[in-house]
Amino acid sequence: MANWVLHVDLDQFLAAVEVRRRPELAGRPVVVGGDGDPRRPRQVVATASYEARAFGVRAGQPLAEAARRCPQAVFLPSDRPAYDAASDDVMAVLRSFPVVVEVWGWDEAFVGAGSDDPEALAATLRAAVAQRTGLSCAVGIGETRLLAKTATGLAKPGGIARLVRADWIAEMGNRPVTAIWGIGARTAARLAEAGVHTVENLARADHQDLARRFGPTIGPHLRILGLGGDDTPIVDEPIVAKSRSKEETFTSDVTSAAELEAHLERLARAVTDEVKKAGRQITHVAVKVRTPAFFTRTKISKLPAVTTDAAVVVSTARQLLARFERRGAVRLLGVRVVLTPPVAEA
Repeated sequence: MANWVLHVDLDQFLAAVEVRRRPELAGRPVVVGGDGDPRRPRQVVATASYEARAFGVRAGQPLAEAARRCPQAVFLPSDRPAYDAASDDVMAVLRSFPVVVEVWGWDEAFVGAGSDDPEALAATLRAAVAQRTGLSCAVGIGETRLLAKTATGLAKPGGIARLVRADWIAEMGNRPVTAIWGIGARTAARLAEAGVHTVENLARADHQDLARRFGPTIGPHLRILGLGGDDTPIVDEPIVAKSRSKEETFTSDVTSAAELEAHLERLARAVTDEVKKAGRQITHVAVKVRTPAFFTRTKISKLPAVTTDAAVVVSTARQLLARFERRGAVRLLGVRVVLTPPVAEA
């Protein structure tokens, strides 16, 4: 049997969970985000049903804009506990099969399996998820994570598609490098400086030149992505958070320094409390500030020693905030902490 990677991606996950518990919403445009009130400013769409997407509603869009595009949509608040529970149910279904499941988020997982008929396995997994959870998923099949995830894009919504190395360039070669999972606009701009614009350009690029431009690890890895990704095995291990953060987009811009420091302390104490409950410790503190013009800056500082002392985190956050050249209002404020690795159990 050949070894395959299957990428299981739940369709319109948050909206689907809401429709599952409110069947009367089936077939209607549903938008999930914030507290569900599009009249309140500075709230954004977390996800939209396919019916809402037909009107141009997209994740990350202000709820107010979504309401203008699709006034007949049903707007619902985000419900993290419900999505956590639904995701756990789906992953439990996948793990009930003799496969390796690598969870990547609420709505997606990679599955490693040996099979002579990966399409049949994909269909079995998809049917089991639908039967046991009432949720729909698409499944991409490939020899690597990148191939499988790219195939899922061809399969959505609710289908199955296979993409193998032999077909990678034919399918993806003429597309911009940003079509590759993991390559964003900044990396694409730097690749363009090297004359690399398409996936095929990247596949044929000189790995030594890429190493000089991006470093000895990232450079060659980018070329591997251009070739369809590496074939490191799927592992059934939980993703361990390397950091935690709390941030808030204010309903009205904050102009008072005292008010801003009060928000900063609240966020710093909240994120420190989460770290403490998780049994981790903090090594670095970072503060993010965004202006009404969406200009965003982040400053970070390493602590003298690891800690879970909220007073230390608050004090460091205040020092970082003082380093910003604040000459106006603040739209968003955030505090992020970098964590020590979890302690392995004996």
